[in-house]
Amino acid sequence: MDNVSYQRFPTVRIRDMKDDVLKFELRDTDASIANALRRIMIAEVPTLAIDLVEIETNSSVLNDEFLAHRLGLIPIISDRAMEMRLSRDCDACDGDGRCEYCSIEFHLSVKCTGDQTLDVTSFDLQSSDPTVVPVDCAGRAADLGGFDSSEQRGILIVKLRKGQELKLRAIARKGIGKDHAKWSPAATVTFQYEPDIHINEALMETLSLEEKQEWVESSPTKVFELDPATQQVVVVDPEAYTYDEEVLKKAEAMGKPGLVEIYSKEDSFIFTVESTGAVKASQMFLNAIEILKSKLDAVRLSFDTEEADDQFGELGAHMRGGGI
Repeated sequence: MDNVSYQRFPTVRIRDMKDDVLKFELRDTDASIANALRRIMIAEVPTLAIDLVEIETNSSVLNDEFLAHRLGLIPIISDRAMEMRLSRDCDACDGDGRCEYCSIEFHLSVKCTGDQTLDVTSFDLQSSDPTVVPVDCAGRAADLGGFDSSEQRGILIVKLRKGQELKLRAIARKGIGKDHAKWSPAATVTFQYEPDIHINEALMETLSLEEKQEWVESSPTKVFELDPATQQVVVVDPEAYTYDEEVLKKAEAMGKPGLVEIYSKEDSFIFTVESTGAVKASQMFLNAIEILKSKLDAVRLSFDTEEADDQFGELGAHMRGGGI
């Protein structure tokens, strides 16, 4: 039994891939790996977020702490995050924020001089690195004179009235969602077991057309459909099934238990990943795999070290007992 291998070879099939949404199938693995990837994408894939704010002038209606909190929640393009250092581990600076290895500096200086209320948004943040900007500013072409009045001009930070001013310096640092939600790159990450649905055709034929239609409509989601040509009940979208068991209860109420059998495939999962925009959804998934691999390597190294300690520990005990 010692030679039995439990090694598996998971496979991934991409269904839909956009910058902010990724849908894929993860097969030939178990729920522990699927949930590990989900948790890592939410809490351990690093991003950049504003972590330090030095306010020079603030005559707006919001106090300094409120403004600092709102600035921290603005998602920032974080393509460089994986290669940057955590500020607590950086030995190239003293934490003042002026470090190319662990910090990105932002400046904001706005004053309302007109009679109209002035919206201060993420677009007013000036970055020291043109590749690290708020997500809503990343797609703006450099030759545009500004946003149309009909468009949202960035993420609103505060509104200023005539004479009010806001001037500050902000430092963005690398972090993970486990430390603070502002560093999480995921809007949502979900997975579900892939359902396996089997209709008992012989039992289904004992139902009248009206009973078939009634049974199909008992499902809250459109999983089944009555084919108008063949008058057969067919499965049109198995993944729409939400494991609510309504169709099973309906079959029992009609005196037809076993009319349908629904199982969840224990080694097949359907993922939906939505990004805040800080990191592309596909890159978030790749980064999560790299982080999971590094964690498994650390566990393997720890296990090997413990084995070595046990071996040398026995040798040391033998030497102390006078065996050598």
